[in-house]
Amino acid sequence: MNLIKISTDLELSVHEFPGGSHEEQNQFLQELIGNNCSIYEHVMPDRLYTELHMFDHPSKIPGQCVSMLIDEEGGLKENKQNLIGSYLYRTEQHRCPIMGNILFVGEKWSGYGIDFCGIDDRVFELLELELKNLIFIMKEAKEVLY
Repeated sequence: MNLIKISTDLELSVHEFPGGSHEEQNQFLQELIGNNCSIYEHVMPDRLYTELHMFDHPSKIPGQCVSMLIDEEGGLKENKQNLIGSYLYRTEQHRCPIMGNILFVGEKWSGYGIDFCGIDDRVFELLELELKNLIFIMKEAKEVLY
């Protein structure tokens, strides 16, 4: 199963969710976020569920629930705002932008609670299409405004 990365330059890329231990997975996710990410934050942005209609509760089906991972210290580093992450997070309401690259991952129930995983294939197709549409709109708006 896969995950989605969106860069601050509005580039979408698809990556296979890593196997291995939690430590190995965390290292891979931190490196994928980039900019020396040493700890990531689990975010459940409102518009991911209200506008993109993703499922917000982990179920017995791995990857049916989707969430976002960001650099916990992204605002303290030299980073650009992530327009997609900020839009989904409703930054215009609380003035706290999402800085740096973002990842969309799945969630699953395990014997120890909730773990991250790749996104279920059917959910992935819908999410990728919705994100590509948002990226198109954001790029068009940037051209008009700048």
